[in-house]
Amino acid sequence: MRSWDDEPVSSGRNGSTDESARTRSAPTSDETEGSSSGRGLRLWFDSWAARPLHDFQTLVGVTLLLVVLGLMMVLSSSSVESLLSLGSPYARFVPQLLYAVVGLAIFVAVVRLPTTVLRRGAPWFLGFAFVLLILVLIPGIGSEVYGAQSWIFIGSVSFQPSEVAKVALVIWTAHMVATAAERRVDVHRVLRPIGAVSFTVLAMVVLQRDLGTAVTIAIIVMAVLWFGRFHARIVAAMAAVGVLGIALFTATVGYRSDRIRAFLNPDADPQGINYQATQAKYALANGGLFGQGLGQSNSKWSYLPQAYNDFIFAIIGEELGAVGALLVIGLFAAVLWVGLRVALRSTDPFLRMLSAVATMWIVLQAFINIAYVVGLLPVTGLQLPLISAGGTSMLTTLLMFGLIAHAAYREPEARVSLDSSTSPRLVTRIFGRPRVGAAPRPVRAPKIRRPARPDPTARGTHSAESRTARQARGRAEPRTTDTTGRPAGRRRTPKPTSR
Repeated sequence: MRSWDDEPVSSGRNGSTDESARTRSAPTSDETEGSSSGRGLRLWFDSWAARPLHDFQTLVGVTLLLVVLGLMMVLSSSSVESLLSLGSPYARFVPQLLYAVVGLAIFVAVVRLPTTVLRRGAPWFLGFAFVLLILVLIPGIGSEVYGAQSWIFIGSVSFQPSEVAKVALVIWTAHMVATAAERRVDVHRVLRPIGAVSFTVLAMVVLQRDLGTAVTIAIIVMAVLWFGRFHARIVAAMAAVGVLGIALFTATVGYRSDRIRAFLNPDADPQGINYQATQAKYALANGGLFGQGLGQSNSKWSYLPQAYNDFIFAIIGEELGAVGALLVIGLFAAVLWVGLRVALRSTDPFLRMLSAVATMWIVLQAFINIAYVVGLLPVTGLQLPLISAGGTSMLTTLLMFGLIAHAAYREPEARVSLDSSTSPRLVTRIFGRPRVGAAPRPVRAPKIRRPARPDPTARGTHSAESRTARQARGRAEPRTTDTTGRPAGRRRTPKPTSR
């Protein structure tokens, strides 16, 4: 029997053994240690990612980190301007904190909600969003802020109906695609209603002159077409129409065209149309690798407009440096990985579409915001999710995170783990047991009436009930026929005989 050492070694032309081949085949100690450590790290990661509640717990942790980081940066970036304009450095932070608390409550409520309630309420939610979109266009009800008539003020509270419309569109389109999959019909049958509703919502947003929301709705529609597995030519045609529409929209509005000109000529007019983009680059350059320190930004002293809103990523880069900026990018990359993993592991077509579309909305909006802050895209007005200041954006984004967590909480492995006796009590106390639909009402078992016992004192007589039971038992017993075709009586089982 030959071992590994008995293998023949190749010889050279002079008959000498090729020692270099033997040397190359034998791994060194450093390579062995490196490969074993890499293999061990991979095995640890695979076992960590294979836990039943891994996706849900990771998503909850990333959401909390983004909320805490956003609150911290809103306080740091808005304190100076809030003190100068509103008299208190906490004037913008306190409302943002309240919106974050309410949004986290919405997050928990959406996870606890049964899936059937989401699907049944999708058309009603979409209708409510349409009513709000109509109301915001009525003079006297809708208000114009930064050139877009997309706000409704009720006392001291303001909100954007377009944010509600985006959430309603995501849920309703996922419901339509899932309905086609469950009925096993061609998904292209729901293309017309999806296209009509999406075009109507987009047209009403364009009438509000809100480019950022229009871009987000285009992202949602493209994600629905892609993950819904529509034909590639339909996806390409819709993408071309969307790009053309956004180009026409930006060219017909004065300040939108100024942003395009500023992007195409970044060195022109640094004190005019390029002022905001130039100040953002200065802030990122001042941050360096580790930043100036939390709260030590110079750009927030009225140098950078919208430092606490659209351009908050520049303040992050200035105060926390490249390390903090990469941390934010890494958190949104984790959202992308977990969200698509949830979509792949979900068995419900509605939850699969819901988690995929919601993930693409959040992640693409985040990277568009980061791209125009660093100068890779023209300014569109999209906020950095969960980090930029804004009450309506905070609530709707946490609702979308809740929808992804809703799907992650109902993965097959997660449901089995939560239904077992070893499920984590804290998780089930906060988020409840995962319910796909409403629990059926328990059915009471019918009462069984036992036949009356015969009277032992009456000889030769039987009650009517016992006689009926005896006749029914006699009918149930099989009968056989003899060779003449006449019934041969009941077949009796022969008794075993002992030998």
